[in-house]
Amino acid sequence: MAPPSPRVVVKVDLKKKPWQQTQPLHNRWHPEIPSVAEVKTGEFFRVEMIDAMGGIVKDDGSADDIKNADLTTTHHLSGPIRIVDKDGVAAKPGDLLAVEICNLGPLQGDEWGFTGSFDRENGGGFLTDHFPCATKAIWYFEGIYAYSPHIPGVRFPGLTHPGVIGTAPSKELLRIWNERERQLEESDHKSLTLCEVVYQRPLANLPTTKGCLLGHIEKGTKEWERIAEEAARTIPGRENGGNCDIKNLSRGSKIYLPVFVDGANLSTGDMHFSQGDGEIS
Repeated sequence: MAPPSPRVVVKVDLKKKPWQQTQPLHNRWHPEIPSVAEVKTGEFFRVEMIDAMGGIVKDDGSADDIKNADLTTTHHLSGPIRIVDKDGVAAKPGDLLAVEICNLGPLQGDEWGFTGSFDRENGGGFLTDHFPCATKAIWYFEGIYAYSPHIPGVRFPGLTHPGVIGTAPSKELLRIWNERERQLEESDHKSLTLCEVVYQRPLANLPTTKGCLLGHIEKGTKEWERIAEEAARTIPGRENGGNCDIKNLSRGSKIYLPVFVDGANLSTGDMHFSQGDGEIS
């Protein structure tokens, strides 16, 4: 008998905003963000996700949505997903979680993506000196191939992979992150050369309540305010995996992630049709 189709453990509605999803998404790392689903070790399951920008980028020829993007909201993650064994016992801190990626692809009716560069006035990027203004190109998918009406004559096969995949940090690890990145901010890491930034990736993004999305935790409550002020941003890659952007983390690959909290609380998002390692193509 053929094996069953994978169980959908996180489902999204592309017509809804990130905060309107039935299974709420999150864009921060914190041990107290509640899980939205549970899977057993060895289970074949499916996770749906929205794009990293939360649907603000439109299928059109204007780059205004890239230019005016609120970068405090990026990486809307699906999860957390609680991991238990066949007896229902949750993964424990110190365990190693192996996640095998069996298949990846766009949701039906959403077979398109975008490339772009951020405006110098909105943070810029690695190529800001060459492209100081916001740019955008829309790409349409045909199976493994992509083509763009904005870049005529180019058609290439992609290597689809999640840009972000990781487990929840413990309270102690979160404290270490925030202290480390606060020191980095205070030491003026912006004085580093581009080569040092690319090689060491000493990127610091301190917690901010602006643009914060914490899943089931209700905004406006004292609990939300406390957690939002502590929760780590998703931009830097850290000990939990996170924003790793490994282009070969695609079909048939396996990633090993450390467990820091009961249940592991696995989250993923920021799907890329194709990309160079570390967001540098």
